[in-house]
Amino acid sequence: MFPQASRNKPIKRYHRGFTSPTAPSQGNFKYVFSLIFLVFLVTPLSAASAHTVKIAADVGATLHIEPNDNPRAGETSLAWFALTRKGGKTIPLKDCNCQLVVYAEPHSPGEPALIEPPLKPVAVERYQGTPGAEIIFPKPGAYQLQLNGKPATGTSFKPFELKFTVTVATGTPVNAPPDVENVSQGTQGVTGNLAQPLIILGIALLSIGFIFFLVQAMRRS
Repeated sequence: MFPQASRNKPIKRYHRGFTSPTAPSQGNFKYVFSLIFLVFLVTPLSAASAHTVKIAADVGATLHIEPNDNPRAGETSLAWFALTRKGGKTIPLKDCNCQLVVYAEPHSPGEPALIEPPLKPVAVERYQGTPGAEIIFPKPGAYQLQLNGKPATGTSFKPFELKFTVTVATGTPVNAPPDVENVSQGTQGVTGNLAQPLIILGIALLSIGFIFFLVQAMRRS
């Protein structure tokens, strides 16, 4: 005879080829989430992620550079600043005695500015009359854009100094004649701009497929 406890205890039976259903462990979930987080780190989400916000005293600004926040040497770029005071109210150029200077990086304190482009009011989205300037960067490399400002009238905001670092890509050389070589460089630039999104998309799809494979492998284990 079987003991009483053995007769009352249910007997688990499993079909051959199948394992007992168990919930994924907490460690597996953490591993999968870590991989997903890594995908977001290596894959650019949007162009907006390149925008830099700087704050000084009670004034903040976000730098935008047209076109596509991708300035190229020797080509005209429109740099404009989404300038706001504390609380979110915009500051148009007419209310600010603003000055923009451009330095080639690295530069030492007291060094003369490379460019002092004049500011003009720019209307973009909800920013009407915001400070903007057309800039031609002479060569590829790193630059610093420094925006200084103080109230035009009254004391609606404190004087400020905002510094932005910008990386300029290869473009049309300044004062270069439009010869065959320049046309070839322009064609290569267009090809590179088209290839970059395809590379990013391919990396994202491969990463998602790898994560799916790992999840399926953990379910079968």
